[in-house]
Amino acid sequence: MRSVTRRTESWGERPGLSLERFATTLRADFRFAPLNVLLLVAIYVAGLIVHLSLYPFSVVAVELALGSAVVLAILLRLTQVWEAVVILGTADVVAIFLQLRPESEVLLGAAIVALVVAPSIQIAYQWERAVLLRFGRFRGLRKSGVFVIFPVIDKVAQFVDQRIRVTDFSAETTLTADTVPVNVDAIAFWMVWDAQKAVLEVEQFKDAVIMSAQTALRNAIGKNDLAVLLSERDRLGHEIQKDLEEKTSGWGITTHAVEIRDIIIPKGLEDAMSRQAQAERERQSRIILGTAETEIAEKFARASEHYRDNPVALHLRAMNMVFEGLRQKGSMIIVPSTAVETMGLGALGGLTAFGGGMGGVPAARSAAEGGEEDAAPASAEA
Repeated sequence: MRSVTRRTESWGERPGLSLERFATTLRADFRFAPLNVLLLVAIYVAGLIVHLSLYPFSVVAVELALGSAVVLAILLRLTQVWEAVVILGTADVVAIFLQLRPESEVLLGAAIVALVVAPSIQIAYQWERAVLLRFGRFRGLRKSGVFVIFPVIDKVAQFVDQRIRVTDFSAETTLTADTVPVNVDAIAFWMVWDAQKAVLEVEQFKDAVIMSAQTALRNAIGKNDLAVLLSERDRLGHEIQKDLEEKTSGWGITTHAVEIRDIIIPKGLEDAMSRQAQAERERQSRIILGTAETEIAEKFARASEHYRDNPVALHLRAMNMVFEGLRQKGSMIIVPSTAVETMGLGALGGLTAFGGGMGGVPAARSAAEGGEEDAAPASAEA
């Protein structure tokens, strides 16, 4: 049995979910990409350089600045939420103040600036639209490129991919109109054309598309017989696409195509259908063979009209039959006695054999050359 793999968008529910994918879901507040890591580290290093230029060299200051930059970059990369920025930033600022007071104002300022600026610089890829919320209300869509968000009060609800997507879905053990259980696998090509509707009006639009496609597939299977499913896959795909488009168009999603990949029927029914197909092919072959025999008989009947009043033509035809048989070594030809008489070889009692082995062919040739008197003893010996 084949199962439907659900596309979940929450952290930890989908195995192998990458940090980049997590940043595009509703669980993340912003995308902490390599550019953000670079900004964070650069601000900490700049603050350390200024600190060392104003105060004597301190190993503790270097360790705090570089250690804080590395640890915060890793943790923010993993979490990508404002709560982590506030909690980790507060802990880092307190640690710097306690270790370097009263010479901590430069590194404190660098830490605050880094924690505010680094997550606020966001990048949307060419095929994405960012849905921005401010104080929980929809603020607008951000197109591809660099844009800025306000710390804590802004949230990138989701980075929506607007490319054409391919989603597989299936219907397991669904009864057709003639009560045959089948398993059907299909794929849907769809895309988000309005990111605002897809994110704000549907909780999980990917799951909604998959479930709607599966329901439409089951409905289409229940309306058609098995023979229709097997022979009219394209029409079935168009029906599912039409039903799916009616549901998803209000969500800002359009369905380009639905294709049926595989239809699995029970093994017993598959064997019965195979036997039925074999029997049908056998019937067709017998009909074709009978038709061929009828046509051959008609042609022989027409040919006999030419030979009936023309003994010379019949004699030449008989000689040609014998010649064709004698050309192949080791062959045996059974010729009617009437045909032999027309060739002047004498009556052979109904059958005359010309063989290639044990001197059969030379004997036949000598009999033909010797005439009827020599052919008769040869016939008696045969």
